[in-house]
Amino acid sequence: MKEVTVQELKQMIDNKEDFQLIDVRETFEYEMSNIEGENIPLAGVVVEASKISKDKPVIMQCRSGARSAAAVMQLEQLGYTNLYNLKGGILAWAAEYEPDMRVY
Repeated sequence: MKEVTVQELKQMIDNKEDFQLIDVRETFEYEMSNIEGENIPLAGVVVEASKISKDKPVIMQCRSGARSAAAVMQLEQLGYTNLYNLKGGILAWAAEYEPDMRVY
């Protein structure tokens, strides 16, 4: 499975690269704290796969990287080849860039 670090994600954001960020946490988790990805909870990833791009890099993100890894594996079964897991998830992002972010 391909992964990106929070440092690589930050660089992509800063460089205004064209990619899609999908947050697979539950809605209540997303509302508590997020890094502005699109919220598609893990249970709905396959059902809502049409919302996920096949034409540009897609970074899947969750709290720690486990659920987003599961999402990557599910979508790869549908033929996606452009997916990346955010290593360490929002916990790593908060630790590196937003220490005041509400995480649990």
